[in-house]
Amino acid sequence: MAYTESNMLPIGTQAPDFELPDTTSGRLLRLQDIASPKATVVMFLCNHCPYVLYVNDEIVQLTREYQARGVSFVGISSNDAGAYPEDGPDRMRIHAQEVGYPFPYLYDETQDVARRYDAACTPDFYVFDGDLKLAYRGQLDSSRPKRNPTPPTGEDLRAALDAVLAGQPASTTQRPSGGCNIKWKEG
Repeated sequence: MAYTESNMLPIGTQAPDFELPDTTSGRLLRLQDIASPKATVVMFLCNHCPYVLYVNDEIVQLTREYQARGVSFVGISSNDAGAYPEDGPDRMRIHAQEVGYPFPYLYDETQDVARRYDAACTPDFYVFDGDLKLAYRGQLDSSRPKRNPTPPTGEDLRAALDAVLAGQPASTTQRPSGGCNIKWKEG
């Protein structure tokens, strides 16, 4: 699995809309269905990436804390399930239950949503303000399995969320996330 970093979509970008199936509920969800007037976090995840697996517990904890403050969260997997069946919708539903994801986990079969967000890796995090303008994109924190095996804290994402919730801009120092590359379909 090649280590890949975020592409860093420009700050201020309007959140690209989507309509994707939620593997946890079976419903089709649009961005507007889950957006919060306070902040919305879009996360590109997958089931098998060791970088995602390393931070899953912190993602769940952070999500629960900030959902209580009015922030909404959504996970999206855009990996090619034909080549990586462990990332298919049925396994996504099981994985979300096993890990305890307290957010919808959507499947981007066409990979169009990942392209519109300029997502490059898993995990990849995007924080949008109440107007769905991009305030932060990048890493959860500096922890990485093998590269920096410190316990995940979510400090970068937490700082961005705290700023947005306080009506302030997130720090201009934003570091790319890093992990497995999105498994793009051939062609």
